Amino acid sequence: MTNQNISNKILHWYDNNKRDLPWRKPKNKKQSEYFTLVSEVMLQQTQVSTVVPYFIRFVHEIPNLKILSRVNNKKLLKLWEGLGYYTRAKNLKKTAQFLVSKFKSKIPNDLNSLKKLPGIGDYTSKAILSLEFNKKVIPIDGNIERLLKRIFFLRTIKEINKENIIKKSHLLGYSNRQRDYVQSLMELGSLICKPKQPLCNLCPINSLCISFKKKNFEIIKKFKKNKTKYFEANIYYSKNKILLIKNEKYNFLKNHLIFPMDEINKYKFFSSSKIKTSIKISNIDMKIIINKNNKIPNKKGKVINTNKFKHEIIPSFTKKLFRVASSHQ
Repeated sequence: MTNQNISNKILHWYDNNKRDLPWRKPKNKKQSEYFTLVSEVMLQQTQVSTVVPYFIRFVHEIPNLKILSRVNNKKLLKLWEGLGYYTRAKNLKKTAQFLVSKFKSKIPNDLNSLKKLPGIGDYTSKAILSLEFNKKVIPIDGNIERLLKRIFFLRTIKEINKENIIKKSHLLGYSNRQRDYVQSLMELGSLICKPKQPLCNLCPINSLCISFKKKNFEIIKKFKKNKTKYFEANIYYSKNKILLIKNEKYNFLKNHLIFPMDEINKYKFFSSSKIKTSIKISNIDMKIIINKNNKIPNKKGKVINTNKFKHEIIPSFTKKLFRVASSHQ
C-alpha cells in the first residue's frame, strides 16, 4: 500500500467520523487563525472533552487577537480557571500582543517565527503550520505517537525515542489536505487507537498494523518518575470566610491563591492522624495533611467569602483542599 493510499483511507474514515468541535467551524480566515492558536494552546496537556466548553466561553468573551492583547488579566485567568497550567493563558496574551504589534494581527507561517512566540514550542508550531497553513508536516501529539507505536510495533527504548518516532511518521505520508490529514490522525488515535482496548475492527488501516497482527497492543513509554512530596495545609475557615495567600513560595501555581502550607517530611505525614488527601500537579504527587481552624488569624493574606468563590480566581487545587476539609466534621 502506498503512502497516498494510507492518507486517502484515513481521510475517508475522518470525513465520515470526525467530531463536531467548535474550533473547526471558523467563519473566515482571520477567525480560523485565532481559533487554531487558542485551541492548540488550550489542548496542551488537556483533553478535548475538557477544552470544548472553555474554548466556547473564551472566544465568546475574547473574540480576536486585538481584544486578547488588551484583556484584563483577572478576566483572562477567570476564563481559564479550572484548565490548569495558568502560564499558558499568560503566554497566550503575550503572544497576542506580539502578533498585534509585529505581525499586524496575523500568525506567521514559518517554523522559526512561530517558535519565538511565548509558550509556542516545536509541537504547537508544527500543529499551527499544518492545521492553519496546510503545510506538509506532522505534529506528533500523544494520539499520533500511540498510532505510530502500534502500527510499527515500536517496543524498545531506542525505537520509541523522539527521532525515530519522527522518522516513522514520514511513512504515513502527506496529503494535499494536510490540515484534515493531521486532524484525521489525531482523531483516529483518540477515537479508535485508544490507550486501552483499541477498536481495531473499526480502524481503516488495521491491515498495516503490526500490533494488530500480533494481537499485542501494549504501549511502551519512557519511564518518567513522578516526585512525591509531603505538605501540611492550614484551612482557616470561619463564618463562610476563608484565608488564602498568594503563592510566592512554591513553583506550582505560582502567584495564585492557595491555603497557607509548608512542605514536611514523609514521617510527619504518615504518623499524623489528621485529615489527609493526595493531589497530582504536573509531575508532583502531593500528599497533604489538612489542619482545620475555626478562627481566622490576623496575618498576611486574603480573606474570601466562600459564597463569592465564583468572583475570584481560585485554582482547582485550592478548591479541592477546601472540599476535602469541608467533608470532614
